[in-house]
Amino acid sequence: MMASGSTAREEAFEPLLVLERFLPYRLNVLASLSSNALAQIYAERFGLSIPAWRVVATLGQYDVRTARDIAAHGVMHKSTVSRAVSALEQRGLILRRPNQDDRREELLALTEEGRRIYDSLAPEALGFEQKLVSALNIQEQALLAALIDKLTTRARAMVPEGEVEA
Repeated sequence: MMASGSTAREEAFEPLLVLERFLPYRLNVLASLSSNALAQIYAERFGLSIPAWRVVATLGQYDVRTARDIAAHGVMHKSTVSRAVSALEQRGLILRRPNQDDRREELLALTEEGRRIYDSLAPEALGFEQKLVSALNIQEQALLAALIDKLTTRARAMVPEGEVEA
């Protein structure tokens, strides 16, 4: 057994996995850093959590969706979406109405106030994205987008059906 503080073992030690070079770890770090930086914009101005912003952004893009659709789209757990939807509804930012095709679900849509928030924040989110990718030239940005699409397709195929959620 080595004494605490000994460097003999550390010098010879070769880890099997170096997190800083492990793609899933690196992608998670990038996602967390960028998501948390973006969260400052919508948290400070509108008091929205990350899940609430994702619900607002999804409804802003698609107009009407179910909570299940939003969870699948944002790769979020259904309970996370449910809590965000409840909070947004209490604040008067979204409306629920029965789904005539499936009474077990409700259709969600932004209220006028919810739409105003989306319309105000969407340009700021795009500006944030532009600032982030400005570290890359145009060709690198296009390549990154294509590589992300390719890896996302592969990752979705690797997850058992019905288990794609965060």
